[in-house]
Amino acid sequence: MHFEDPASTASPSTGADTGPWYKDLTRYHWFVLVVACMGWLFDTMDQQLFNLARKPAITELLTVGGVRPAPELVTKYGAYATSIFMVGWAIGGLIFGVLGDKIGRARTMLLTILIYSLCTGLSALSVGVWDFSFYRFLTGLGVGGEFAVGVALVAEVMPERARPFALGWVQALSAVGNMLAALIAIVLGLLEQAGQIGMDATGKGMAPWRIMFLVGMFPALLAILIRRRLKEPERWKAAAAAEAKEEIAGAPKLGSLSEMFSDPRWRHNLIVGMMLAFAGVVGLWGIGFFSFDVIRPIFEGHFKAQGLNPKEIAGKLTIWTGITSLLQNFGAFFGVYAFSRVTAKIGRKPAFAISFVLAMASTAFTFWYISEFWHIFVLIPIMGFCQLTVFGGYAIYFPELFPTRLRSTGTSFCYNVGRLVAALGPLFLGQLTVVYSGYGEIMSNRLACVTMTACFLIGLAALPFAPETKGKPLPE
Repeated sequence: MHFEDPASTASPSTGADTGPWYKDLTRYHWFVLVVACMGWLFDTMDQQLFNLARKPAITELLTVGGVRPAPELVTKYGAYATSIFMVGWAIGGLIFGVLGDKIGRARTMLLTILIYSLCTGLSALSVGVWDFSFYRFLTGLGVGGEFAVGVALVAEVMPERARPFALGWVQALSAVGNMLAALIAIVLGLLEQAGQIGMDATGKGMAPWRIMFLVGMFPALLAILIRRRLKEPERWKAAAAAEAKEEIAGAPKLGSLSEMFSDPRWRHNLIVGMMLAFAGVVGLWGIGFFSFDVIRPIFEGHFKAQGLNPKEIAGKLTIWTGITSLLQNFGAFFGVYAFSRVTAKIGRKPAFAISFVLAMASTAFTFWYISEFWHIFVLIPIMGFCQLTVFGGYAIYFPELFPTRLRSTGTSFCYNVGRLVAALGPLFLGQLTVVYSGYGEIMSNRLACVTMTACFLIGLAALPFAPETKGKPLPE
């Protein structure tokens, strides 16, 4: 398969500033966009497999002698596992973000995809909650690094006019990765309901959550395509060449943390970006993805009222948890895409402001009012649309805050240091459910999640200090 010389892909758009943005793309542009989309799509698929498998996995791993753990204990250790995963995500993002600037975008993307795929498979071998959490930590190392190098790659290769739309598609297709995970859960739930998979009364067989993690190993095949075809962006190669020239005394260093923190402009952008990321990440991982845990008791009550036996209920819970994820990410896809369209019209800062307000309102409303089976078809897609809209902004905005030599490092710091602090979110949510435990399992989760929506105010507070980048070239 032949593509044009990638040297031509680093230049600004040569087409007219009218008509569809994708008319400016060459075959190599499309190839880069597809690879970046697939890398992040499979990354989010692995993330979502964890969210879907978390409660049944923790429940099984805490079961001793056939005695199932109390729901509060499952919530507590589920929060621990999520936070450990997010810490690994943050650390991996910081390490591979710097590597993305130092050794190149394509090489670093290859490493991150291999790590998150293979370590997801390791999770299927768990025998207790702590080794399960350790495998999630290792998976997080790869998951965290992929986003920064992927968006830096697309930002540097795409023509100027096409850049925000292409980055919007990278992030929008992350919702497809989540939906793919949900489809896997639904298929496994159907097989479990039919008695073809799952644990029998004697403890033999393989639980569906373990199979989910084994399926999560397949994205490693994408590494073959990356290794053979993907080239480093011309912008990055030019920056690497400038660093390599010994005659340029004091030339800026690729991935230099000292420059990142010492230069007032980059330091300011870094702090603003981290605050924006913190708000959205806590909102999604500390609240939004716990919707599955809130809804499961509603499903259980619905299926028990139908007179189903425990085996049938277990299969239906797997299926309907997957359907809930599908609905949430169906809304998320359009939410992320909507940000790319809105920000092209009104700018980055107003689009972020609208997104944070919508995320806060929809999340609080959904967790407070959801109580009937049919509610998931209305409230969950709306919440998914509003919560994930802001993530479309991260993919577009963060690469616009930093120069080529620091783009992967800066993007990763914004997204992952914010996530490192945000790792406290699930722990805080778990503690809030304990505080509100006197109100019952469902109401305690409702109250905890509604309380946590205040995190979106942090994103709004950061916006007055954020630079507007709409219509401006990438900084150098």
